Amino acid sequence: MSGAPDAAGATLTIDLGALAANWRLLRDRAAPAECAAVVKADAYGIGLEQAGRALARAGCLTFFVAHPGEAIRLRAELPEAAIYVLNGLPSGAEQLFAAQGLRPILGSWPELRDWAAFCRSENRRHPAALHVDTGMNRLGFRPEEAARLVADDALGAIEPTLLMSHLVAAEEPVRDVNARQIRAFDVVRATLTDIPASLANSAGIFLPQRPHHALVRPGYALYGGNPTPWTANPMRPVVRLEARIIQVREVEGGETAGYNARWTAPGPRRLATLSVGYADGFLRSGSAADGTGAAALVAGHPCPVVGTISMDLTILDVTDAPRAERGDAAVLIGDGLEIDEVGRRAGTIGYEILTSLGRRYARRYLDEA
Repeated sequence: MSGAPDAAGATLTIDLGALAANWRLLRDRAAPAECAAVVKADAYGIGLEQAGRALARAGCLTFFVAHPGEAIRLRAELPEAAIYVLNGLPSGAEQLFAAQGLRPILGSWPELRDWAAFCRSENRRHPAALHVDTGMNRLGFRPEEAARLVADDALGAIEPTLLMSHLVAAEEPVRDVNARQIRAFDVVRATLTDIPASLANSAGIFLPQRPHHALVRPGYALYGGNPTPWTANPMRPVVRLEARIIQVREVEGGETAGYNARWTAPGPRRLATLSVGYADGFLRSGSAADGTGAAALVAGHPCPVVGTISMDLTILDVTDAPRAERGDAAVLIGDGLEIDEVGRRAGTIGYEILTSLGRRYARRYLDEA
């Protein structure tokens, strides 16, 4: 555990056993496809090294990160894993990728040319993935370039180990864009034959078309996020955030709380202050004057945040938890307050909540070998 609980404003408990169980659930659902793991952004905030080790123990062989720096950290933990770098090949980084055994995901002609030239210089076909953009318009070759790729000498100089694209709206299964992307990717696959294919992210694993191909790439669902927002969450919660109340006070109706006096007590209220704020990733956007913003559970009672969330402090209305006192626990994530609900209350998504988890928390890992 990093950080002593009594020295931190809150304790973040991370259940690595639940992480592994989530990976196994997705693996079984996608079988016979291989199930990889996306561990970018410090494994969605829970800790890259800890998550990587836990997933590898569960049987995961292939990992995806965003940046080479993340890949190098992961390589130190997992010397045998296949590690793909989603954000492509930085100019001049060929030797670094090869020395670390990393696989760039190539999505442009300059990247492909640079990697091919490096492979020729070493007289070795180093592995890489090819990224084809079927609708996101961020990174990747356009689908109509597939025939040109097949005919280009550069493709013969590298070892293409994966052909991939990225779904735009898999969490909305009725959207026509899903079917369009699946069809477009099938056309590309028919042109670039004999390269293992990957399209499905977390929610894509649950699409009725089952676009699993050779490999699926779950991320958010591994960490407890709901890949099926149209129905109950099939994943186990991985993170729990709990703060201690540091002060309780009584206020009269008409008194205000927090910066800029944006909340006014409608009558006598009990307020509790937590040593957590937006510097800890408890987002300021969760502030709301009408009780629809961020909330916490105190002795099982939902208690809304009142006033503006500040850098290091948050105020709760604990009137409905009348026995709440200094030192009592306030659960900010957990006990049924799921990460997706926390995101919604902050006007964002659970992804942002996870990846904003603060470094000042005392981190407690469960099931860490």
